[in-house]
Amino acid sequence: MRVFVTGASGHIGSAVVPELLSGGHEVLGLARSDSSAAAVEALGAEARRGDLTDLDGLRAAAAEADGVVHLAFDHEAMRAGDLAGAADGDLVVVRALGEAMAGTGKPFVGIGLGADRLEAVAGHPRIAVAEALAALSESGVRSVLVGVPQVVHSDLDRSGFVPTLVDIARRTGVSGYVDDGANRWPAVHTLDLARLFRLALEQAPAGSQLPAAAEDGIRIREIAEAIGRGLDLPVTGIAAAQAEEHFGPFGAFILSLDNPMSGDSTRRLLDWAPEHPGLIADIEKGHYLAA
Repeated sequence: MRVFVTGASGHIGSAVVPELLSGGHEVLGLARSDSSAAAVEALGAEARRGDLTDLDGLRAAAAEADGVVHLAFDHEAMRAGDLAGAADGDLVVVRALGEAMAGTGKPFVGIGLGADRLEAVAGHPRIAVAEALAALSESGVRSVLVGVPQVVHSDLDRSGFVPTLVDIARRTGVSGYVDDGANRWPAVHTLDLARLFRLALEQAPAGSQLPAAAEDGIRIREIAEAIGRGLDLPVTGIAAAQAEEHFGPFGAFILSLDNPMSGDSTRRLLDWAPEHPGLIADIEKGHYLAA
């Protein structure tokens, strides 16, 4: 297949593109800058200049391709506190790509799970995007949702959940968690996730929802303890009342949410077998802790 990939130079995209190429596919990667284009081409793919606001360009690329993997998202807006605005923009992108693919039967793989699979975060702004993508299966598109865990870890991860905790630990002098740290977060290695995206593109039935957790839920305290050991810092619980001051508003929210996820149904459907190190073992390898 000739596959159009948005977010091709990002954390997940930089693993998905080589995985698709190794599977015999051609890849056209969206690049919004010269540096992004160079990164896409260094992976062995063809770069297509543009961004998420160029809806005509997105439609044209989707129409020309045999399939789409949509990974891009306005993370800058999200980090600035405008998650709703970033999700609204993503909804427009999904609808534009879907319009170009309607009636073709082409695969359209994106990130998310419907509200029925995410009861713990019902009302999350990105659920509307996931449900819009899922609904494309009724318009002759083989739409597939991949439920990406909150923790996607590897030495490709530069700005995700774990690097953020490491940075906060260095800044504050303690590796912290909220209250007793019993809340759980699912995790998957970037390379195992990349393989799942390829399998989803090639095999998943229309309307599939694929939770991508290799580990159902790791307690935040365990993550903080691994970071503390690696940085030789004390590990401590932060009271909920002080969590926003310690972690910042976004960090306090994600650290207090209990959101396990099982990938068992995905393993059965696509014979997906994660084989790379788990989260704690990956932290202990040291690449997250290097100065």
